[in-house]
Amino acid sequence: METKNNIPGNHENATFSLNIAIVGGGRTCRFFLGLIHNDPFPFFDIKILGVCDKNARAEGILLAEKMGIYTTDDLHDLLNIEHLDSVLELTGSRNVLLEIIRLKPKGVGVLEYNISRILRNLLDTNQRLKSTEKKLIAEKTFSNLLIQQSTAAIVIINTDFTIVDVNDAYLNTVKKTKDQVIGAHCHEISHGIKAPCSSAFPGVKCPMLETLRTGKNAHVIHDHPGPDGHKMYCNLTTYPIKNDDGDVIQVIEFWRDITAEFSDRWNKRVKEFKSDIQKMIQEDRMISLGKLAASCAHEINNPIQGILTFCDYMLDILNAGRPEDDDLKKFKDHLSLMSTELERCGSIVSGMLFFARESGLEHKHIDLNEVLNAVLSLTRHKLELGNIKLATDLYPAPLILEGDINQLQQCFLNLIFNANESMLDGGDLVVTSWMDKESENACVEIRDTGYGIPEKLRDNLFDPFFTTKDVGQGTGLGLSIVHGVVKNHKGTIKIKSREGEGSAFTLTFPVISSVDHDPDGG
Repeated sequence: METKNNIPGNHENATFSLNIAIVGGGRTCRFFLGLIHNDPFPFFDIKILGVCDKNARAEGILLAEKMGIYTTDDLHDLLNIEHLDSVLELTGSRNVLLEIIRLKPKGVGVLEYNISRILRNLLDTNQRLKSTEKKLIAEKTFSNLLIQQSTAAIVIINTDFTIVDVNDAYLNTVKKTKDQVIGAHCHEISHGIKAPCSSAFPGVKCPMLETLRTGKNAHVIHDHPGPDGHKMYCNLTTYPIKNDDGDVIQVIEFWRDITAEFSDRWNKRVKEFKSDIQKMIQEDRMISLGKLAASCAHEINNPIQGILTFCDYMLDILNAGRPEDDDLKKFKDHLSLMSTELERCGSIVSGMLFFARESGLEHKHIDLNEVLNAVLSLTRHKLELGNIKLATDLYPAPLILEGDINQLQQCFLNLIFNANESMLDGGDLVVTSWMDKESENACVEIRDTGYGIPEKLRDNLFDPFFTTKDVGQGTGLGLSIVHGVVKNHKGTIKIKSREGEGSAFTLTFPVISSVDHDPDGG
């Protein structure tokens, strides 16, 4: 249920917001609405979301309607108001109180503690008060009441950092008794240290000191040691309490535990970051697919033309009459060759379809050599068209690691494309894999004889959108994606390059297992 916005409260600088619904619309309710309307509580943003009473002509109901506050005679409707924090029971009826406790949503508090009696006393006192001093006492009484009822942790601190007063929520947060806290220094209670936070932890902002220095409110997020030994992140806001001369005599500090919220935000950012990387990789795969398309089409066209030639030849023989035994033997050889070529075409198309498909991030056990072979089968013909001689020396046993096959394929494909584009007049490309048994890492080296990388550019090589190519020739994401994939797989990447002689990229990945193999002993 939504409520109107023109309700008491809405302090621009309030640090604590309390949304209240009132049950009982009589004289006490009217007094309470008037008290809130006069804004006597500078640190609170108290909003009255609704008033409930069976008597539609009750004093509090009429004033609430005049203020634009939602009114009802149905308790269920009142308790279903959105963003409700607490219910204030003003009828004084035990049965009504029990009904509120039974029907209220989870997380909604009941402001009771004989508040009805206190407010009625305040009403009677207010009618008798004549001096400003006594009115301030009444307002302070109610401020203290609200502080104790607040679910936020609140502490009042002297200028010498000693604690004057706290509420129950603060005691629950620090897991101490009131006797242990009152008179102690705030930094002793919050951090267990003997000096103010900014002295003990240089660079850490202390909101208390900031408020004492400026006379204004301050805000900071601190991490505190929690009772269970884990870090607790708190949103701290401090407000000055001043005397008649405008001097700060005390500071009121509000704590809000944001550990769960902080963790949720961090996990969300990590998830978004991983999603962004996956999208970048998929987009880069599409660019790579375009680069492969022409060479793959050429590679498929050659066997298809050969198959068509064989088909025409065999048809001519069949049309001439019954084939001889020698012709049938040739047919068998031709059909075997045609089958082999069709399998090769199918393998090329299947490889491109597998490479093009979009899939979510999936880490599983994979053989690094199989990933390399799949990429090399896709790029081999493109390298041949560029007059680049490919040599491979892969470790003879499986190199099993935990990883995402699509990301690793894109990683190696980008490195091979970079090598290809650095050898415009042809050259040599060597792909090697081996097992470093000392570090238990699988290693891959991709070495070319291209134009190399100038030393002044190497520090920026993995920066996103950094490229040495002409405009329109590249996005500058290739090597940054390589770097991101390697880091995602807890690996490392090193570069050796000499300008005019070529480059070697060496990647290492932690392996789960490798089958021991003695290259010399078989």
